[in-house]
Amino acid sequence: MAGCRTANTDGYRSWGRYPPAAHRAVIQVRWRSEPPDLARLEGTVLPFGCGRSYGDCCLNDGGTLLDASHLRHFIAFDEERGLLRCEAGVTLADILDLMVPRGWFPSVLPGTRWVTVGGAIANDIHGKNHHGAGTFGRYVSCFELLRSSGERLVCSPERNAELFRATIGGLGLTGLILWADVQLRRVSSSAIALERVRFGSLHEFFALSSEDQDYEYTAAWIDCTASRGRLGRGLYLRGDHASPEAAGDGAARPDGGLGGLLRVPFDAPGALLNPLTVSVFNALYYRSQISPRVRKVVPGEAFFFPLDSVRGWNRLYGRHGFLQYQCVVPDGEGGAAVRGILERVGRHRQASFLAVIKRFGDLPSPGMLSFPRPGVTLALDFPYRGARTLEMLEELDELVVGAGGKVYPAKDARMSADTFRSYFPLWRQFAKHVDPKFSSSFWRRVSGA
Repeated sequence: MAGCRTANTDGYRSWGRYPPAAHRAVIQVRWRSEPPDLARLEGTVLPFGCGRSYGDCCLNDGGTLLDASHLRHFIAFDEERGLLRCEAGVTLADILDLMVPRGWFPSVLPGTRWVTVGGAIANDIHGKNHHGAGTFGRYVSCFELLRSSGERLVCSPERNAELFRATIGGLGLTGLILWADVQLRRVSSSAIALERVRFGSLHEFFALSSEDQDYEYTAAWIDCTASRGRLGRGLYLRGDHASPEAAGDGAARPDGGLGGLLRVPFDAPGALLNPLTVSVFNALYYRSQISPRVRKVVPGEAFFFPLDSVRGWNRLYGRHGFLQYQCVVPDGEGGAAVRGILERVGRHRQASFLAVIKRFGDLPSPGMLSFPRPGVTLALDFPYRGARTLEMLEELDELVVGAGGKVYPAKDARMSADTFRSYFPLWRQFAKHVDPKFSSSFWRRVSGA
């Protein structure tokens, strides 16, 4: 097909590396002016970007992937308004490299820069500034969507509005995004004036998070191995963009001086991350900050994307991969829902050493399947240990459903259809906009389609 190229299917997997998938074919989409004739492809299709989704929403077992990572051209930029038009395969790293020297910055950044604009829309990503800015989809004014019928539809809040809402957070199921208009924001520098606060319990976390509106960015690491009165202890990070004078040389390098020089060269032994090693690591990391509060200016890349400095860090979990469980629950009753989740994880002795907690704001997300809602979000990583890992996560689902929360589809690899429908009551309305040619391993699992 013109403008396209077939690729070897090896290497097209999710970041969590679970579950495995065998794809029929991979089609590399190279020109938005000459997209593939989707109707001629056998079976189902699904867009694929950087593959940083943790679960199976980026997998299409038995079907075809549309590799959109080569749609990587910038199209136009309105310097007055900060409105960027770019192809869907442009990454956030590309935007940072081009726009930070010009004084512009993405309105929302997740925990990695290796996310395409199409993927950011499809998962309606969020970041450390959700309490004040909301999700990525709030800063998308329009995009062009290729449907399997061959139609190329421009979608916005005014044109094809329902399809616009379905595509934001729609997990790539409504069609292939070719380009998008994304609103950027002016910043004084990319460096962050950071305050890191050590806290000793969940109660102290909630006290600190009540001050979130005083800071643009906030998030916290917590020690999942701590128990009783120390349950939920951790390190709270909050900050704002630093002035050019305070930033100094810290904002000079796009990679913040990290360089990405560290690499995990092979799959770690499966027993590396066990309760003992995780407990030791967490205790050392918690005590690594001697002072209760530390204030300093740090490069933006180090603040937003600390794990990007370790290439292939997902291999630390071994060849069987890992599952991330990210949920959002109401923060009432003194954080009872979060406490219940952490206590349940502790009883199962499957501790997470990458555990992040943050309070979401109340700005509405634009997508029908958007994940964030007011409350507290908790993200936990677990090495895949077979049935016992899946059984624990099912128990966590029961707690989240009971609390009136939900789980993030971009991170999920195992929730049941009933649980999904409980989390996302608009799923039937969304399903009306799913392109009949598009599907994913995730969607077939939760919808029965």
